[in-house]
Amino acid sequence: MINVRPLLLLLGLFLAVLAGLMLVPVGFSLYHNEGLVQDFMLSAALTGGVAFVALGSSWGCKVTLHTRDFYLFTTLTWFVVAMFAALPFTFFHAISYTDAFFETMSGITTTGSTVLTGLDSAPWSILIWRSLLQWMGGIGFIAVGVAILPLLNVGGMRLFRTESSDWSDKSMPRTKEIGRALVKVYLLLTLLCGVGYYLSGMTVFEAINHAMTTVSTGGYSTSDSSMTHFSVAAHWNGTLFMFLSGLPMLLYVQSLYRRSWAPWRDQQVIGFTRFVIVASVVLGIWLAREQDMAFFPALTLAAFNLVSVVTTTGFASTDYSQWGPAANIIFFLLMFVGACSGSTSGAIKIFRFQIAGAVVFKALRQHIHPHAVVPQRYNRRPINEDILRSLVAFTMLFMATIAALALFLVLVGVDPVSSLTGAVTAVTNVGPGLGEVIGPAGNFASLPDSAKWALSVGMLLGRLEIVTVAVLFLRTFWGY
Repeated sequence: MINVRPLLLLLGLFLAVLAGLMLVPVGFSLYHNEGLVQDFMLSAALTGGVAFVALGSSWGCKVTLHTRDFYLFTTLTWFVVAMFAALPFTFFHAISYTDAFFETMSGITTTGSTVLTGLDSAPWSILIWRSLLQWMGGIGFIAVGVAILPLLNVGGMRLFRTESSDWSDKSMPRTKEIGRALVKVYLLLTLLCGVGYYLSGMTVFEAINHAMTTVSTGGYSTSDSSMTHFSVAAHWNGTLFMFLSGLPMLLYVQSLYRRSWAPWRDQQVIGFTRFVIVASVVLGIWLAREQDMAFFPALTLAAFNLVSVVTTTGFASTDYSQWGPAANIIFFLLMFVGACSGSTSGAIKIFRFQIAGAVVFKALRQHIHPHAVVPQRYNRRPINEDILRSLVAFTMLFMATIAALALFLVLVGVDPVSSLTGAVTAVTNVGPGLGEVIGPAGNFASLPDSAKWALSVGMLLGRLEIVTVAVLFLRTFWGY
């Protein structure tokens, strides 16, 4: 049986946090006299009211959650938070709730797809709300869960494991300390990124917004033209912090505790770093030749856009779909890659490619030496059958989800290019797709409502790495 009252208590806590966050844009609206105080206050009141009811109906209950409860709680948290976080967009823009929910789900899943235009002249309160959604969606809610759940005698790290397939060593001090350390790392990266953006020529407000959406690998911008609006220095600052945010967050925490730079001893970090450097240089050389550009400007464009797509941030400094057919294929394939497990990025992630490569190498070698014993190790640990089964299951579900979503989009009237790349960019949490409609220079506003709801589901599935949601559809999960 599902423990309903503990779930209501925990959902109430998260909604209470969300209601408090809604007061942040109120200050911006008051200071700039934007007239949106009532919209955010009403949203906060409704969200806080539901949180109060949830907490009141479950307060004092013994919080004992089992494995099934964690999977249900994780999925419900993201869906319910998106439902209420969409209210300010609905009240302000008078847009449909479908568009508001799409924008919000894209924000908290750090996908970065948008239906909004006119961002350059949009109220500051709305822009900061979009950025806050991505910043909290990146790791903020995970860190809150890790920090709060131990206080309720709940294993907080189990929440983290349902949201990330990171199977690296978690032999850290106490879970509450890990939560605090995650928050410190996240805040430090955001602060340093914001300072870098400010020194590169952004205003304080632009720097704050872009720092939050860079470190969360979300990709929301304060301008319709995304990062094209800003300087070359801003592009390199963004490239650096998108890369750093693509590294495993728990390895930063380990570095703090062990007083040594732990990430550079991690095999997936080494592989990710090599891939980014080599691919950026090769793409820069190719772009310089194809577009008749000097090498450094070509490298700037190549590195920024490549890291943006690979880390699933979704910023764009140019419409790379105009670089030619080869570039379209390259960036389409890059959407699948992802950064490191345990980071704020989405997609397949580097470690799965590395493990799959080890399996392929073993199979090929045993074709030549059938009786050879080829040990399979990753990060100095043996690759056991459980890891291989998890890899196969995730890959199959990942590809099946994209195929089903793309087929649905075609059936509701979306063109084939937008359907395929839209499905991929939703499930991988990249943001922009390819083509004239949803490419780097477009947005998702013109898609039918049914397509937006389907893509919202795809974003949630991708953010929770599919398995977390898929198990809810098993009859055995509900005890049948």
